[in-house]
Amino acid sequence: MGTAGEEYHGNLQYAVDIVLCIDATGSMRPVIETVKESALSFHGRLDAVMGEKGKAISQLRLKVIAFRNFCDEADNAIQETGFMVFPSQAEEFEKFIRQLEPYGGGDVPESGVDALALAINSPWEKGLDRRRHVIVIFTDAPAHPLGSPAATSTQKYPRQIPRRMSDLFEQWGYARSQTAVMENSATRLVLFAPDCEPWTGTAEEWNLTMHFPSRAGEGLEEFEMDQIIQTIANSL
Repeated sequence: MGTAGEEYHGNLQYAVDIVLCIDATGSMRPVIETVKESALSFHGRLDAVMGEKGKAISQLRLKVIAFRNFCDEADNAIQETGFMVFPSQAEEFEKFIRQLEPYGGGDVPESGVDALALAINSPWEKGLDRRRHVIVIFTDAPAHPLGSPAATSTQKYPRQIPRRMSDLFEQWGYARSQTAVMENSATRLVLFAPDCEPWTGTAEEWNLTMHFPSRAGEGLEEFEMDQIIQTIANSL
């Protein structure tokens, strides 16, 4: 993998930003280690697939948002990193991933959409020739709706999160949006989430979104991870 300033003898430079939103509630205990290993191998596998296609990622950055439930335990509802540059910050990334422990969650829905909102409002790379901004969500549960009073009334709730799903969709950056914070041509959303709302509706209505239905207690299959990585690589 190259560095941000490396030239590729006339080839285009590719900047890839990936935000991994990981459900870290108690119900994820049976599969959290699988998800963590998938997160740790993500960058290496993507780099290898790009190499097979004769392309090189000039800059790869990963960010993690671990989420639980603002309605249950707001102080621990979100754990997140900033963007980490690979390979130079690989050890820092691994340290954060390894320390994640599944606990809490309260009622069945979790704060997955809130985590998605935080991911959308990340400081995405704007330079280099081609960019890909990818959000991957790993969860086995439905999500509380945006604007839930039980969540927004807590002191820890991030004030920049929209209160309506329609406003978040605007931020996602579909072609006619006037309030987009993401670059429409660069975005990809990958949902490893149950076949229920809000995930099913998001997969159907949001542009450039893939949905791999999950069930409680079942991990991410290798072929699904391969599909995710191939999709990202093929879009560059």
